[in-house]
Amino acid sequence: MSDNTWSGRFAEPVSDLVKRYTASVFFDQRMAAQDIRGSLAHARMLARQRIISPSDLADIERGMARIAGEIERGEFAWSLDAEDVHLNIEKRLTALIGDAGKRLHTGRSRNDQVATDIRLWLRDAIDAIGELLRDYQAALLDLAEQHADTPMPGFTHLQVAQPVTFGHHLLAYVEMAQRDRERMTDVRRRINRLPLGAAALAGTTFPIDRDFVARELGFEAVCENSLDAVSDRDFAIEFCAAASLLMMHVSRFSEELILWMSPRVGFIDLADRFCTGSSIMPQKKNPDVPELARGKTGRVVGHLMGLITLMKGQPLAYNKDNQEDKEPLFDTADTVIDTLRIFTDMVAGIQVKATAMAAALKQGYATATDLADYLVKKGLPFRDAHEAVARAVRAAETKGCDLADLSLEELRGFSAFIGDDVGAVLTVAGSLAARDHVGGTAPARVRAAIARARQRP
Repeated sequence: MSDNTWSGRFAEPVSDLVKRYTASVFFDQRMAAQDIRGSLAHARMLARQRIISPSDLADIERGMARIAGEIERGEFAWSLDAEDVHLNIEKRLTALIGDAGKRLHTGRSRNDQVATDIRLWLRDAIDAIGELLRDYQAALLDLAEQHADTPMPGFTHLQVAQPVTFGHHLLAYVEMAQRDRERMTDVRRRINRLPLGAAALAGTTFPIDRDFVARELGFEAVCENSLDAVSDRDFAIEFCAAASLLMMHVSRFSEELILWMSPRVGFIDLADRFCTGSSIMPQKKNPDVPELARGKTGRVVGHLMGLITLMKGQPLAYNKDNQEDKEPLFDTADTVIDTLRIFTDMVAGIQVKATAMAAALKQGYATATDLADYLVKKGLPFRDAHEAVARAVRAAETKGCDLADLSLEELRGFSAFIGDDVGAVLTVAGSLAARDHVGGTAPARVRAAIARARQRP
């Protein structure tokens, strides 16, 4: 068998440089398991439709089992001359079983073959990512439960705004991860369509049964249009978009971890195994993992932009440009999978410095909004209440104290509506407990939210 599928058309061999430039085998070989699965399903369909003989099918199944073992054991000799994973496997199959190996490609093209392999591979990757997202959420929920009533400042503009609990803060990332899971599930549904049977672009003259192959491979349906089936990679782009959003959420969390770990803030400490030191400053403990996660987010977003750019200029149907879809797609999946594994472990090792969090709440008049709400409930119009509290904050700032440290007489100087019960309003615990509704920061509501999150499918 020739090292390629088309040499009879050409009068001279491809140059070595062009071989290296066009070959994909050294990165698409990671789809070998999916290629074998797809080929076996295709062979069974061919035999079922009496396009090949039962003995051919038996030989193909025997040969593919041996090849799968060789690949698994690292014994398979990948050839640059054979260009890609598909031809490498077909060439080895033919060497093992003879003409039956040459009949395997009946009724298909590498165009629909690779489109099928990518969908199979990506479907497996999404399933793995879904499980890892679930593990990541579980780690966040465990830490949130430990700190359902640990107060910390909630920030806007990086300024102390209102008290929340650390558990409530972590639940925000649980919700982000939940939407990431939902997006991956939704993308998987559109990926799960079978291109095989589209052949090069127009279908095939052989009496194939695409629905049978779809069932064999676990696809929900077949691609309805042969041109579209082999030429579009929107499903890969959509996966990269979902992955970019996932990594964006991780990057936001990373920003906070880096900030919280700074000695100027000192809210948390990360386990040593996720940090490094300095080559010159012996005191340093650098949050390398979250910093790298920010960088890898840019990498994943870059892959998304690259794939969109790759696809946008292509006419129908298949073009060699499409070969460039695999490396960014593989790297995106690898990056997401590694990131989630690491972050799940890292979250479990976060040490919370509750004293520092509590101290920070005294630096920005975090209960000022609670005082304004108190005055409104007493009958003062909100705008007047806002003004009264603003003056009280200015007075406390001048004295260098918190609102709670002002005397009752001083507070009444800003509004006659302030009564003896104001003290409870100005405490952090009171502020937290007052937000007693679904989605609020009250510790009981945080624990209820954790319980609901654990019950989600």
